[in-house]
Amino acid sequence: MKGSVRVLSVFIRVHLWLMLLFCGLAPVHAQLVIDVTTSAGRQIPIAIMPFAKEDMAPQNVTPVVGSNLARTGLFRIANTTGLSKLPTAPSEINFLDWSSRGMEALVIGAIEPLPDGRYSVSFRLFDVAKQMQTAGMSYTVAATQLRATAHKISDEIYEKLLGERGVFSTKIAYVLKRGNTFELQVADADGFNPQAVLKSVEPIRSPKWSPDGTKLAYVSFENRKSSVFVQDLVTGQRRQVANFKGDNYAPNWSPDGKTLVVALSKDAISQIYTLPATGGEATRVTQSSSIDTNATFNGDGSEIIFVSDRSGGPQLYSVPVGGGTVKRLTFEGSYNVNPRMSPDGKLVAFIAREEGRLRVATLELATGQVTVLTDGPLDDSPSFSPNGRTILYESKAGGRGTLGAVSADGRVKQKLSSAAGDVREPAWGPYGTSGAR
Repeated sequence: MKGSVRVLSVFIRVHLWLMLLFCGLAPVHAQLVIDVTTSAGRQIPIAIMPFAKEDMAPQNVTPVVGSNLARTGLFRIANTTGLSKLPTAPSEINFLDWSSRGMEALVIGAIEPLPDGRYSVSFRLFDVAKQMQTAGMSYTVAATQLRATAHKISDEIYEKLLGERGVFSTKIAYVLKRGNTFELQVADADGFNPQAVLKSVEPIRSPKWSPDGTKLAYVSFENRKSSVFVQDLVTGQRRQVANFKGDNYAPNWSPDGKTLVVALSKDAISQIYTLPATGGEATRVTQSSSIDTNATFNGDGSEIIFVSDRSGGPQLYSVPVGGGTVKRLTFEGSYNVNPRMSPDGKLVAFIAREEGRLRVATLELATGQVTVLTDGPLDDSPSFSPNGRTILYESKAGGRGTLGAVSADGRVKQKLSSAAGDVREPAWGPYGTSGAR
């Protein structure tokens, strides 16, 4: 019971902080609202001071940084409400006072308008116990780049305190169903700045980012038939790369971005094929009388992990990229589908049916260990963040699609919902991902 109270209190604190961000300070076009729950153990206590002069800028930076760090579940953000004097310069920091409040890190910053209409944005990160600066940066940006700069600051703080890259400056893609229209959208990792890549009255499915973050592969039914397209997010140009007889679906990129693995039924039954990412001849990889589908490359591109019902129910298998001996990977449960590889090549996220509920799970390739991370009841389409820390997925409840996110250890959970429609089939872009043209 004590643990439940602790988890609930964390949810309330983070939820209220995020509501201030999304409802009080957010632009009206924001599409996704995030709720966070966490049962994480230790959280780093950090105080984030309001940036000096940020009320003179069109975008506040402080709440964006605070929200980014809070929703990871790895930080405890200090409540500074009611404090009379908040430091904005190093000489104003009373380290003993902040140490007595249990803080380990403290952030100050400033936003200075420049004569040419741009802004100078700077921040400093301090170790409270050592009473010393551990990180700092200054940026000169346009007004439209202030929010992106807040993400960069968040990434710097995250990496300095945790020793791994943050993902706040990355992008996500997802399908939004609004009435009878399907939209392929690209947004910031926190759900802001959504841009439509494609709109269609026919379904759009399975968006996947290229490894360099400049393209999306997806399935479109715009010609009343499933076809695989690749769209360049920089130029907006799109190319139909798979339109064979039968079904063309479930594209995924090789690690070098030169090849797509797809499921095709051009030879009567769904099998796994590879083809050039620019389109061309398809090479058959699996040779079975069963349904083989939903494939992904392993970490180094030497093998393909896919779903097959050759054992009587859908399970995960692997096969060399050039074809050959097939190896079964999952043995627990009777329904395991939709594999996605972690960036380090060690874990496969997938959907497992357990007690009638579809849940996100991971498979550790080295040991075969399976860990169930979510509660369901209808979860689908897992996708790793580029640092491997978090898994984004589709979650359905009450007939409505939303997005969920869960840390790879299962301790931190998020729900991302949109008032605009059903959100489904997410894909988290790599580092350096581009927005829509």
